[in-house]
Amino acid sequence: MSNLMSSTTSKIMLMATKDCCLTINPSTARVLTFNRRLTCSAATTPRLVPNPPDLIKWVRREGGFVHPSVRIAESGPYGLGLVASEEIPKGSELIALPEHIPLRFPVNDSGGGDESYSNLVNLARYIPEELWAMKLGLKLLQERAKTGSFWWPYISNLPETFTLPIFFPGEDIKNLQYAPLLHQVNKRCRFLLDFEKEVRREVEDVKLQNHPFGGREVDASSLGWAMSAVSSRAFRLHGKGNHSDVPMMLPLIDMCNHSYNPNAEIVQEHGSRDPNKLVKVVAGMNIKERDHMTLNYGCLNNDLFLLDYGFVVPSNPHDCIELKYDGGLFDAASMAAGVSNPSFSSPAPWQQEILSKLNLEGEKALLKVTLGGPEVVEGRLLGALRALLATDAERVQTCDLNKLKSFSIEAPLGLANETAALRTLIALCVIALNHFPTKIMEDESILEKGVLTSTELALKFRIQKKSVIIDVMRDLSKRVKLLSSKESVVSQS
Repeated sequence: MSNLMSSTTSKIMLMATKDCCLTINPSTARVLTFNRRLTCSAATTPRLVPNPPDLIKWVRREGGFVHPSVRIAESGPYGLGLVASEEIPKGSELIALPEHIPLRFPVNDSGGGDESYSNLVNLARYIPEELWAMKLGLKLLQERAKTGSFWWPYISNLPETFTLPIFFPGEDIKNLQYAPLLHQVNKRCRFLLDFEKEVRREVEDVKLQNHPFGGREVDASSLGWAMSAVSSRAFRLHGKGNHSDVPMMLPLIDMCNHSYNPNAEIVQEHGSRDPNKLVKVVAGMNIKERDHMTLNYGCLNNDLFLLDYGFVVPSNPHDCIELKYDGGLFDAASMAAGVSNPSFSSPAPWQQEILSKLNLEGEKALLKVTLGGPEVVEGRLLGALRALLATDAERVQTCDLNKLKSFSIEAPLGLANETAALRTLIALCVIALNHFPTKIMEDESILEKGVLTSTELALKFRIQKKSVIIDVMRDLSKRVKLLSSKESVVSQS
């Protein structure tokens, strides 16, 4: 255990951009470090130790249940997964964990007077809610540092490396070509740098027996490893009492991979007196021999999948692109579309009133809008375009706001208004697409040559973003053609 915690390199780098990186030179002993390797073999996935304990046997020994046909096996280039050694019928219980197996962050009274737990809780005060994974990550690091930890059989099976962007080389951060994700990566890297300082300051004078990490130094690299381990594997479930949405690491269950058409599901039985029924995984359909067991991680876009899980979902129906609502940008788009009298930069008072209702105007306005995903066009953006391109103030003001925002309701302000709005959106898509310095064919050509895992992920991510824009343009173009044919019919009649 102590060997695991010692430094394996003299220099560890955590990069956010080409010009912003963290260089750590840890001492040669008693340091919790995480050496991020940018290659990942499809034949073997490195664990924290070369030959970790059998995780299935450990779960069973601790009172859990694992279906006899469940096996751990390689699941592509990014990690291990669970595979059926023979067909498993629908409704079969696959895994059930007793209450004491999931790893949670301790509540204030769970330490039983143990100062190391109190100090851990104190450190968690510096973590913003949006980075909840870091809070549970502190507990993970504490158990990783602890000799003889109950969770060591689980922790030793965790990946040695993660494919999350906070560990990408600076050039591959740049290769993402997408500002919203770059912002989030930089934000997380800055947090890890700052949090490292807070941790060192808080534990500097703590006695060894009260040290939350057993006296071992924790740097930004090890904090990043722990946060990545939690964000990519934890589930938010109901806890004890009235606690809900509690982050938990579920040994073995967290080896199920993601699918939007999963063959398994997590079931939590509230009020059950059977401690083995805290949480279980059940087959949602017949699972064929050699099939991997999958869960639905949620309806997330590829920003979150890459940022938190380290992979990109091809043709993700929930992927979208993020834009900032800006009058000048939309003026440019409308002019490019050949739409006359744009008023995005200087809306009339009645139009400003509509924008306020759409939360696109005012001190607390939310200016982030999206294209793509199930909505195709975010309702607030569509409603704003329809209102700003309208000339009949009374018609707009009497129109129901939900109808104004609805993409499924065709032309609530008339065919001409709808055509102008859709053409402006198409022009906006062209502007967004041209913002990427490379084309999809160029990206695919680079992928074919064989690249580092981080480069591959960056390329796949930006390919999917460009594909989202193209799909939106196709959808909008079809609607414009349909509207044009209807306008022709109206004019002829």
